[in-house]
Amino acid sequence: MFSKSKLNQPGGDADKSATHSQTSASAPPSKPAGLELGAGQAAMKPKVAPSTLSSDLIIKGDIKTSGDITIEGEVEGNIHAHLLTVGEGSTVRGEVIADDIVVNGRVIGRVRGLKVRLTSTARVEGDIIHKTIAIESGAHFEGAVQRQDDPLSTGPRNHTGQPPKPEAPKHQG
Repeated sequence: MFSKSKLNQPGGDADKSATHSQTSASAPPSKPAGLELGAGQAAMKPKVAPSTLSSDLIIKGDIKTSGDITIEGEVEGNIHAHLLTVGEGSTVRGEVIADDIVVNGRVIGRVRGLKVRLTSTARVEGDIIHKTIAIESGAHFEGAVQRQDDPLSTGPRNHTGQPPKPEAPKHQG
């Protein structure tokens, strides 16, 4: 770009370089990588840190997050998350819905997830609807297990796991 010898020579490129540096300083700064138009929302949003509810917390109400959450206390309500970890000493009373669910503690209610894992310390009282499941030796589970390709869908299901067929319109006459 610039060499030391040209800048120090009298009548050389020093005047041109001063003019060039002034124009480049007034030019708008370039955008950071990933923020240009069309880069998508993923580039615009920084990854959110996982949330942890400590063991001294008791929550009554529903929890919804698009991120990751670890429950160490007690929750009376439904939980909807991306990755849900139920801690070993914790209890959740309600439906839990997440892409990935790891149960180390106690869940009283329905569990719905793409990947569900019950560790050896897990205690689940309720049905599990999953795409993939892993149950370690020592886990306690009371309920039914049902595999579905889309366990996160909230529509009603019949005994075969399929959505009910729509009824024919009734004619009044």
